[in-house]
Amino acid sequence: MNKTGKTAFGGVITSISVAAMFLTTIFPFFSYVLPICAGILMIVANEELGMSWSFGIYSAVSVISLLILADKEAAIMYIVIFGYYPIIKGKIEHLGKVFALILKLIICNTAFVISYYIIIKIFGFSGEEFDEFGKYTIPMLIILSNILFLLTDFILSVLSELYKKRIKKHIGRIFK
Repeated sequence: MNKTGKTAFGGVITSISVAAMFLTTIFPFFSYVLPICAGILMIVANEELGMSWSFGIYSAVSVISLLILADKEAAIMYIVIFGYYPIIKGKIEHLGKVFALILKLIICNTAFVISYYIIIKIFGFSGEEFDEFGKYTIPMLIILSNILFLLTDFILSVLSELYKKRIKKHIGRIFK
């Protein structure tokens, strides 16, 4: 794909990702699902354009999301984990299954701690909701975050294989 095609393709991926992120304004209960959907598009960007272009798209979507989204939690979740993880996932998986799983869980837990720290400290989340569940709130959030991440990782693997086997050959012809 030539540079013009890459630019056009990157613009399309960026705009679709921003549109998916913007839907969190209309459907606020999808604060985690829509950033994951926007991140899924990074599989396509990474396959077609490479890692450097993918990080450029990720950066553009991140900045635009922070600027225009009312749901800052969704923007933070995209920035801290769901936007860049599909880009680096393939590199991590080349390290071996056990080491890759450990590294993935470290990335996941670090990302969720950073995101909730940002949400609490910068965006002024009071944490009053935590009082309803008492001392079990934080451990439950950690467990649920890891389950969400592992499900997302599995879905990314399946969709990546599907893209490579069924769709990739058609995309290259469109953006030549």
